Amino acid sequence: MNKHNDWHKDQQYIALVADLLIKPEVSKLENITQHINSNRLEHSIMVSYKSYKIGKKLHLDYRAMARAGLLHDMFYYDWRTTKFSDGSHAYVHPRIALKNAREITKLSKKEEDIIVKHMWGATIAPPRYVESAIVSFVDDQCAIVEAASPYFKQKYQNMKLKLKFN
Repeated sequence: MNKHNDWHKDQQYIALVADLLIKPEVSKLENITQHINSNRLEHSIMVSYKSYKIGKKLHLDYRAMARAGLLHDMFYYDWRTTKFSDGSHAYVHPRIALKNAREITKLSKKEEDIIVKHMWGATIAPPRYVESAIVSFVDDQCAIVEAASPYFKQKYQNMKLKLKFN
């Protein structure tokens, strides 16, 4: 099993995010498709947990990384169909997520920066903190893995099948 799927066994991580995971505003993310093959809650937990692990290893503010990572995509529209006149999805959804996160918990300045800057690269405003940059990179990595994993899984299955009959 992937070590990042074991988040529910990490008591220190759970202690940091449990109050958020029980919020209905967070749990309803489970009903929204994210990068084709995951839901928004699964995606957010993976970004949160991977960021937390990196933050711990590098002696950074892993609490902020865990909490803001969990809240970074707390919006409820389908980004593939909903369009905004005041900017692209990459620009708009972090601001919506920040507004929604502020409604359910008190955020530090660092957590706010992590949420609003997590699309850095697709947007031009650079992160203020190293924690923000790391969560942004982790978010990108998770999105790529979530979107591409069925493709690579199928390729792997096809390769095994070819080897078996050759």
